[in-house]
Amino acid sequence: MARVLVTGMSGTGKTTVLRELGGRGLLTVDTDYDGWTRDDGRWDEPRMTELLASNDGVVVSGTVENQGHFYDRFDHVVLLSAPIEVLLQRVARRANPYGRTPEQRAEITEYVRTVEPLLRQGATLELDGCRPTSELADVIEALAR
Repeated sequence: MARVLVTGMSGTGKTTVLRELGGRGLLTVDTDYDGWTRDDGRWDEPRMTELLASNDGVVVSGTVENQGHFYDRFDHVVLLSAPIEVLLQRVARRANPYGRTPEQRAEITEYVRTVEPLLRQGATLELDGCRPTSELADVIEALAR
């Protein structure tokens, strides 16, 4: 078993892939939910440290300010990436209203331009977030098992 981090911008399909992997019986943690991320946009360090110390096999998803601090605790860091047009379209479809105004769309575009290259540097594998969920999950599951 291995520890796998799935990272990427909003709209790349991280949560959807984690749901698929959870349905396949893998232990998954989506850090966008259940109090994993503090108000300052960072992981709750003691909680994440405990999770990784107590699980040889877990797939974690999330993009937070301090995730790079944890890269050496994961066996694989997978970057899901997609063209900005796809990301903006997906973000606008969600129930969350963020990403619908021109200002928010510009903010997302700038974030992708500046943050995604940093994520790419730390990734051990990059996958096209436009691929079918089952295909993405197959690749990540193979890494995790």
